[in-house]
Amino acid sequence: MSVSLHQQVRVGAYVAKQTLMGRDKYPLVLFLEPLFRCNLACPGCGKIDYPAPILNKRLSVQECLDAVDECGAPVVAVPGGEPLIHKEIGEIVEGIVARKKFVSLCTNALLLEKKLHLFKPSPFLFFSVHLDGLEEEHDHAVDQKGTFKIAIKAIKAAQDAGFNVNVNATIFDNMTAEQVADYLDFATDLGVGISISPGYAYERAEDKEHFLSREKTKNLFRDIFKIGKERGRKWNLSHSSLFLNFLAGNEEYMCTPWGSPTRNVFGWQKPCYLLGEGYVSSFKELMETTEWDKYGTGKYEKCSNCMAHCGYEPTAAMDAVKNPFKMFKIPNMFKIRTEGPMAPEIDLTNARPAEDVHEELVEAEMTKIKNEKKAAAKDKEKAEVAA
Repeated sequence: MSVSLHQQVRVGAYVAKQTLMGRDKYPLVLFLEPLFRCNLACPGCGKIDYPAPILNKRLSVQECLDAVDECGAPVVAVPGGEPLIHKEIGEIVEGIVARKKFVSLCTNALLLEKKLHLFKPSPFLFFSVHLDGLEEEHDHAVDQKGTFKIAIKAIKAAQDAGFNVNVNATIFDNMTAEQVADYLDFATDLGVGISISPGYAYERAEDKEHFLSREKTKNLFRDIFKIGKERGRKWNLSHSSLFLNFLAGNEEYMCTPWGSPTRNVFGWQKPCYLLGEGYVSSFKELMETTEWDKYGTGKYEKCSNCMAHCGYEPTAAMDAVKNPFKMFKIPNMFKIRTEGPMAPEIDLTNARPAEDVHEELVEAEMTKIKNEKKAAAKDKEKAEVAA
């Protein structure tokens, strides 16, 4: 099961409409993070390194739905943290589905079986289960034994209950092409769609040694696709063939950070899902005040090795609309070139140095939380006096 025809048609119509309206910057996927708290502590994760008061914050149901309405993207990914920890996740998903937006509920699946009753099967909803390889590789990646078996059991329970299920894998340099191909075989046989992406080099990740460089990423995916061709496997990859062609080094794209805007407990995140360089209070402000030209490979040091799907899948989608002939030339993985010269790599020598803004942003959020608590205490005191 790759992306459904239903979703392809609706998202394609949305992109065509934006193009006809002459919009050069528009969202495709809203990344909605209702919390940062997680029940795992993966060494490659850069999303959970916050003080407890921030990890304890939650977006309300109304804040989540307001973000969906404000953004207007046809697809809403709900990562975290672990979104199934959020007590109102059922209401959040129900509200998004009611708006006929495609919801990708990202989860490590440790709580999925227990919480399945919160959701109803819908063509607009699928669970995207975090699965970083087969058992040994996955349990190592999330630093907890037994998680692979729990995830597989939960996937089968969700499928039996009538839900659409996807798996998403973040690839690091400790997996061989053969291991990735075996994983793709396994997931395809499991009957799920597959999202796969090289890991972004989070500055706050505990393990910074195993992120892939762009050169390693391209060579790895060429080797993976070669194996796929040799095996004759039609993997259920949930990506456009142009994005896969980019991963194999045959296309040189610049990322499209506004294609995947992010709303989390801090606000609307500048400039993208992977990089938190500042926050604003509205989607409009995000689109109008972010200095987009300051970000991307070759422009900013933190973007140097990024080839992640959230930045480049929107680029591939927009390229497909502008150049539909490319899709006919490369309709699937079997047409992706795995030999010969690669597209020229982007020059990194002029990229501006990385700026360390994390502590400043965390301090600002902690001050905001303290002020909110003081204001709430005063309101409570006034209410008690009035009573």
